[in-house]
Amino acid sequence: MPQRHSKNNNDLAFFTYDEKRKLGYGTQKERLGKDSIKPFDACCLCLKPFIDPMSCQKGHVFCKECILECLLAQKKDIQRKLAAHAAQQKQEKEEEEERLILEKARELDAFDQQNHGALPQYNDKNHSRDKNGFHGANSVKVTSFEEEALRTMKAFWLPSATPEAPVKVDTPSTSTVCPEGKEKLKLKTLFPIYFTEDESEQKKSNLDKTYICPSCKVTLTNTLSLVAVSSCGHVFCKKCANRFMAVDKVCLVCDKPCRERNLVTLEKGGTGFAGHGDHLEATDFKHLGSGSGLGLVRPAAKT
Repeated sequence: MPQRHSKNNNDLAFFTYDEKRKLGYGTQKERLGKDSIKPFDACCLCLKPFIDPMSCQKGHVFCKECILECLLAQKKDIQRKLAAHAAQQKQEKEEEEERLILEKARELDAFDQQNHGALPQYNDKNHSRDKNGFHGANSVKVTSFEEEALRTMKAFWLPSATPEAPVKVDTPSTSTVCPEGKEKLKLKTLFPIYFTEDESEQKKSNLDKTYICPSCKVTLTNTLSLVAVSSCGHVFCKKCANRFMAVDKVCLVCDKPCRERNLVTLEKGGTGFAGHGDHLEATDFKHLGSGSGLGLVRPAAKT
């Protein structure tokens, strides 16, 4: 009975395909499958077939509920950041006022010492020591034992022994952004889009919805470039949009006037979980093992 071999047995007289891939030899490019690319009729946020689709001016399509929930969450986050920034400014103002009061008090003390000479002389270093524990010229340091114990303490994880770094809150941006294109996005710039379903006899038995171009009746897929009219929301293939609507300046479905700026090209692809764009290329960096001799030289890239 032959022995059971695994992919990493390394006892063969030749390299297996899996061993070559791990060592970085040969062609490291492969085609992305359908499961790696977002369908054109899927939301960019939930990656599911959209419900009541809405598009931004850059052509990113979202479900109405998803994009409204996203914009609402961004507004709440902006309000939280603004409140934290206002609290920080208030604290900085109070600290500045306290510093000015202390400086004025020190100037008055220095003036009294210079003119009367009854009070003990001290410099800035002695003044800071007075604030930390000295209560007069002839007094002793009250917290000397505690400070010595804190200085030699090994329990650095205690809050009292941990140094605090000042947290600076920058001025937040007050504008919401598109979760896909990262450009500024407002609710009023979104517009609903409408796809034309294929209602032919051969498609009625299919449970999945199939959309077609209302002009040329071509089935819409990821291989086609789609154009939406922002004035009415109807979606066409790019060939029909360039051939008819760009010339006639009118929608082919509802005869509503449209201009060149109303033609929005819908983006292909999706989020970080799906491929994006016309030239899809996914990169995977692998660390080579020490046995290959290349582990500390370069990583092998699979694109």
